[in-house]
Amino acid sequence: MTVVSPNLIYKHLKEPHIRNVFNLLENDAEIQTFLQMANVMAVNRLRYNDHGPVHSRITSGSALEIFEILSRRFTPTAVRDEICSLKEAKIVVLCGAYLHDIGNAIHRINHHIHGCIIASSILDRILSETYPTDRELTLRLKSEILHCIFSHDENVKCLSIEAGSVKVADGTDMAEGRARIPYRRGDVDIHSLSALAIRKVEILEGENRPVKILVNMDNPAGVFQIEQVLEKKISSSGIDEWIEVVALERGKEIKTIPDQT
Repeated sequence: MTVVSPNLIYKHLKEPHIRNVFNLLENDAEIQTFLQMANVMAVNRLRYNDHGPVHSRITSGSALEIFEILSRRFTPTAVRDEICSLKEAKIVVLCGAYLHDIGNAIHRINHHIHGCIIASSILDRILSETYPTDRELTLRLKSEILHCIFSHDENVKCLSIEAGSVKVADGTDMAEGRARIPYRRGDVDIHSLSALAIRKVEILEGENRPVKILVNMDNPAGVFQIEQVLEKKISSSGIDEWIEVVALERGKEIKTIPDQT
């Protein structure tokens, strides 16, 4: 059982290639500035929830966790289509998750499109440093990563397991911590109250379906977050048939997606 938190990413940094790319992302001044600006736009100006560096780390860890569970049962899309090896497919997931919200630095509207524009030159730099002698591979990986960024929007259908893992992971970052910034500023609405009701989100290997997401909450207000955020992400993820969500109110099951009755 794995708890969704900023620390989850470190579980996956035992693999040197993942650790190296993560360090490049974390220490890149352009990336970090754009992520900070994403929060200026989303939080300061739109009074929305966190879309900055912490959200990037949480989504990255969760995406790699979901992808790892699925790749034990299924051949990842990029591997199946002979784009890259499993090793590189994990880099696709990491970069796609870390950069998925960078487009918020321009505006929340169409941020999945803005994200692709911003990330394009960034990926040229990060991938060429990672694979300095294989230009063709860097271009293939760049295409897959941009697909993850573009298709994380709930209205866009994911066409790969990699992108689906990123999209679902994005939806799992809905616990109380993500609402603290706007809540402290006095923005009390159903979105912040719903997020504040959720204590923790856990990702584990399921029995009925490969991935089981447990959402632990103090009161039923958290169900709104599941229905309006996570469920919409799952429905267009392309991996929806492999995902199960269980909502728990103080340990008691109150909702399951899909409904088992």
